[in-house]
Amino acid sequence: MDSLIETENLFLREITFDDKEELFQLHSDPHVQQWTGEPVVKSMKEIEQSIRGRRNDYRNYGYGRLAVIQKETNEFIGWAGLSYLPEFDQVDLGYRLKKKYWGRGIATEASKAIIEYGFNVLNLDEIIAIALAENKTSIRVMEKIGMTYDKQAPYDEVIQDAIWYRIERENYLAGVVKTV
Repeated sequence: MDSLIETENLFLREITFDDKEELFQLHSDPHVQQWTGEPVVKSMKEIEQSIRGRRNDYRNYGYGRLAVIQKETNEFIGWAGLSYLPEFDQVDLGYRLKKKYWGRGIATEASKAIIEYGFNVLNLDEIIAIALAENKTSIRVMEKIGMTYDKQAPYDEVIQDAIWYRIERENYLAGVVKTV
């Protein structure tokens, strides 16, 4: 396994075209997509286009969303990682898991490792995360990993009341950040 980040239970690696079936399952699940503000994916073509975009992120920025693989079973269970948002000039932490893996602490475990990677390897100054206001579970993950509330503000024309969290490298490295 050519992993970029490894945790106790997970491997995180670049997403490839070999992941397209798994990504289609994830993004075509209406239960998963209801918390994202994005429509349910209806075609493999949409997934392939998304993978091309993710591959471009790796080349252009040196980071991107990563496949989350369960160590024990070697199963693709979702994705997590960083994404540069040019419209805000910010680096965003995001995660999306198959529904059967919700509530197991996987998003928290992956996100903690991604933040560590972002600050210690990529030397980022700040990482943000954005969630729909009604996505209390995702907001709780942000809090568990030491992010602090920043604002409630629009994300785009569709998502007008997004909840924004942030974490700064200086505080993270100084140990000021509290994680649960």
